[in-house]
Amino acid sequence: MKQLALIIFLSSQIQIFGQKFNCKTSNTSFKNNEELYYEVYYHLGPIWVAAGDVTFKTEVTKFQNQDCYKFTGNGQSFKSYDWIFKVRDKFESLVDTISFKPLKYLRDTREGGNTTYNLNYFNHNKNLAYTFFKNSKTSLVKDTVHINDCTYDVMSMIYYARTIDYNNCKPNELIPISIFLDAKTYNKQYIRYLGKATLKTSLGTFNCIKFSPKLIAGTIFKEGDEMIVWVTDDKNKIPLLVETPIIVGSIQTKIKSIKGERSKLNLIK
Repeated sequence: MKQLALIIFLSSQIQIFGQKFNCKTSNTSFKNNEELYYEVYYHLGPIWVAAGDVTFKTEVTKFQNQDCYKFTGNGQSFKSYDWIFKVRDKFESLVDTISFKPLKYLRDTREGGNTTYNLNYFNHNKNLAYTFFKNSKTSLVKDTVHINDCTYDVMSMIYYARTIDYNNCKPNELIPISIFLDAKTYNKQYIRYLGKATLKTSLGTFNCIKFSPKLIAGTIFKEGDEMIVWVTDDKNKIPLLVETPIIVGSIQTKIKSIKGERSKLNLIK
């Protein structure tokens, strides 16, 4: 649940305002061994209840003789919350350091009574993904899925979003993206840029960039519900807060610890 609160983006037709975007990018936002820790809160009636936590880590490694980033996200509900909705999630993505295109993606999640296992290998020369998928309702399915030149899995999408230069964006401008999720490609997706803001967190007050991805319907999301993301308005673009409506209520994912950031954080106080 908590990984999804940070990563499941998007849906619907897009219209581009002004600036043109493509998937070519360069990373100035994160480095080897960055670690971000969050707590997840569930809106229960008039109060927010701490329900679980999630950790994101970066690593520089090799895959098939290519230099790559390894992005890992692990989330779980607190044991005191397990009886309501037990979560044990793992996401992992290997991404080429030069092209920033995903090479391998793994989702292994247990959310309530739903389990999903999805292993994928990407061949960008042929625009294909080789996928192995099963969940609590189906046995293992092997498939080959067409992808376009700018397709990202949900983990690589998080880090790609951190490399985007938002300085030339105007409020409500749409940034097109293609998402690979659960062995399917979702084209013509977008992130809506909302502008600048300040945000008070447990780590201090930050200047921030705000944007709003659209949600793809899943086990706890309704299609079309918007999440709002605050990231630091500096080179790091570290996500600080995510607010997401779900089928019943809403959740917040709040930063609690930042380690190994690449550049100085834009901390006001």
